[in-house]
Amino acid sequence: MKMVARALALATSVCIVWYASAGAQPNTTYAGWRAYGGSSDSMQYSSLTQINKTNVARLEQAWFFPVPDKSGVLGFNPIVVDTTMYLMGTNGSIVAVDAASGKPLWSHIVDGGTPGSRALRGVTYWESRDRSDRRLLYGAGGTLRAIDARTGEPIKTFGENGRVDMRVGPVRPLGSPSTTPGRVFENLFITGSNTGENYGSPPGDLRAYDIVTGKLVWTFHTIPYPGEFGYETWPESAWKWAGGVNTWGEISIDAQRGIAYFPLGSPTHDMFGGDRKGMNLFGNCLLALDARTGKRLWHFQTVHHDLWDYDLASAPKLLTIRRNGRPVDVVAQATKFGLLYVFDRVTGAPIWPVEERPVPKSDVPGEESWPTQPFPSLPPPFARLKFGVDDLNPYVDDAEKDKLKETLKNARNEGLFTPQTLDRDQISIPGELGGSNWAGTAADPTTGMLYVRTANQPAIHRLRQVEPDGMPTNSGNAAGQGAQRRTPLPVVQGLDRYSGPLGSMFRTQNGLPAIAPPWAEIVAYDLNEGMIKWRTPLGSVRALAAKGITGTGNAQRIHRNGPVVTAGGLIFVGSNADGYVRALDKDTGAILWERALDANPEGMAAVFELGGRQYVVFCASHYPDADPKNIAIFPGKLEAQGYYVFALPQTPPSAQP
Repeated sequence: MKMVARALALATSVCIVWYASAGAQPNTTYAGWRAYGGSSDSMQYSSLTQINKTNVARLEQAWFFPVPDKSGVLGFNPIVVDTTMYLMGTNGSIVAVDAASGKPLWSHIVDGGTPGSRALRGVTYWESRDRSDRRLLYGAGGTLRAIDARTGEPIKTFGENGRVDMRVGPVRPLGSPSTTPGRVFENLFITGSNTGENYGSPPGDLRAYDIVTGKLVWTFHTIPYPGEFGYETWPESAWKWAGGVNTWGEISIDAQRGIAYFPLGSPTHDMFGGDRKGMNLFGNCLLALDARTGKRLWHFQTVHHDLWDYDLASAPKLLTIRRNGRPVDVVAQATKFGLLYVFDRVTGAPIWPVEERPVPKSDVPGEESWPTQPFPSLPPPFARLKFGVDDLNPYVDDAEKDKLKETLKNARNEGLFTPQTLDRDQISIPGELGGSNWAGTAADPTTGMLYVRTANQPAIHRLRQVEPDGMPTNSGNAAGQGAQRRTPLPVVQGLDRYSGPLGSMFRTQNGLPAIAPPWAEIVAYDLNEGMIKWRTPLGSVRALAAKGITGTGNAQRIHRNGPVVTAGGLIFVGSNADGYVRALDKDTGAILWERALDANPEGMAAVFELGGRQYVVFCASHYPDADPKNIAIFPGKLEAQGYYVFALPQTPPSAQP
């Protein structure tokens, strides 16, 4: 018990650092969209009000930029600087267009890496104080790159000939650039990485680079080296071979205090940890670092010794709420597993008590699951945490329902944190593709409201033994790292290794989740009280809607949409797999406007103003390999893939014929 208590103290320790008085981020007006998610604090918020509850129903398409790319890989969040919008074009190219018309200005061809490993979700903009140097930074082919934001030409003085190889590490190869953009703080580019999720994956060290030179400024080892905090939460030599623990999602910056907040992912292998016994810091942690030095300020581990692929992917949201009559600056972290944690932004102290509760124990030989997990007393969960036979999908015939019941009854199914097993199926609820994922939350800095896009999706797994000579090494998501970069795996006496399918959703024959709807929702929290104010289904299944079955929510396997909230009282959000973009009333969740597209919106909207006119832009993709039997997916059309930009009519309604 002393070891457990000591490890728990490590997992929840707080380093208290005092900074200037609380307040809004300096120079953060939220009136533009110069960064991924709108701002470096990842709020997914716009202060613009021209489009509001009273007129949003009049929105019309202002222009469309097509991207007829057969890969169908889109989820890019455009950014707008002055009059220029930056997009991802065909074959992963970076394209600059006129933001008022969509007219192309220049295109930068991205060589190296696969289309899915390039600047998939966005690029990062930086400019010098005198604006003489303006840059876009992005990742591809294992390298971080810089181009001139005015011409698209590579900046040869950045790194080596315009590139920095992020895979090079002092001990072994490191992760490749993340497909989620990094953040700018002063003259630093702060970033996570992609590592893969298999045995032999590289570690996910956090890094900061000088934006002008490309020189590495600081590194934080997410798998601690000897003598570093958290080292004893791993086997003694794990720093030489363990992998993962990376930020592949969204980083948030408190610019006033100089704090960077990182949501960290799982150690690898994601489904079995017999070779990584211990709590495995800083896996699955919300980690606060000094943005200038990379020094740890505080952390909180949301999952000890993860066995469920419960990465933290959604951006930490930096809000100011009122507690006991005074303002408190907080950071809120949503999770894949449906729990929401809220902390004091400076100290890391939970705003509401967090309790370590006993959870089911693993029965896999060699595995030592952690006996407890942290549950917040408030706010309440935003996703379903249990799945019984009474919760089965009603839109299947009796024969299939009987099969689903039999599967469910025979599986290991003990609710949240049920461990993987060998001799029968295991149910995760939510599954690793459920809850809140990248782009999954938006916040209103003026009200203390947080909006979570959640997926109610169970997963089904069964571990299998993996032979040592058949282990995958450094393939996964770490683009550009081939067999020549393999990391030797430790020999653990008498230990067998196991793996399980990642993203294995529990589904019906027609592609719907096995659980009853709603399958996707927007959940609105008032964090001043720590309570849910409203919740509403997000999206639909077109095949069911045609039969009059509505209110189900989107049933796509991977939910790739995020909300954006505005001072005009709106939430803009798309719904991939049903092809709709919508505006909701941020106070009630009621749909005030919707538009069906011939493609599927992905990622989050961007909201900006130009020439006195407010615009909203959505990125939409198509799914060329969609199985026609899978009614959860509306495949869309190749020619409809691209960027849809909406605005209010320029002609007043009274002057229209």
